[in-house]
Amino acid sequence: MSHIFDWLFSQYQGIDTHLIVLEFIGVFFGFLSVWYSKQENILVYPTGIISTAIFVYILWVYGLLGDMFINAYYFSMSIYGWYFWTRKDDNNQEVPVTKTTKKEHLWSAVIFVITILFVILIYKVNDKFDSWTAYVDTVTTAIFFVGMWLMAKKKLENWTYWIIGDLISVPLYFYKGLIFTSFQYFLFTIIAIYGYKAWKNSLNNNQQIA
Repeated sequence: MSHIFDWLFSQYQGIDTHLIVLEFIGVFFGFLSVWYSKQENILVYPTGIISTAIFVYILWVYGLLGDMFINAYYFSMSIYGWYFWTRKDDNNQEVPVTKTTKKEHLWSAVIFVITILFVILIYKVNDKFDSWTAYVDTVTTAIFFVGMWLMAKKKLENWTYWIIGDLISVPLYFYKGLIFTSFQYFLFTIIAIYGYKAWKNSLNNNQQIA
């Protein structure tokens, strides 16, 4: 067991201590954010804002531009989601969980394609297509952009995008040497599965009440 821990933490040799501490804090608040999302708790957004702000800085230092833009986008969408989730309808009820409409599916496809093209441009301009991880990063960026947009609008299908993106990110971050972050995405995958089930139950309850 000690050999495993030695190997894991050897990935952080030569890395500034403040970056390791920041990664741990960012992972902690990221975990809280996903947990609160599963619970439909508005605290998903303030905790998410803290986590994403930290990771924007860390990923900029690591030169992971796609990942950095994901978190910058999360930061802005968290502000929008915070506002959207606190809105009330005519009956003074909070916005409920709903299914994605055909129009929103179309917008999801548009966001996915635009994000792919945007990240490719960023990587090309900065000459960062020097590893297979850059190509995978481009795809996961697009997946998470759509997932975050749907979550901000309280759409059930957001969890499908999170599950797919998280499953890809676990080995990706492990390969990059961000071990804590890789473990975070492993936990995210589990929570996202339960989150889908919880939101599905919430949707069914809302439909029965209606």
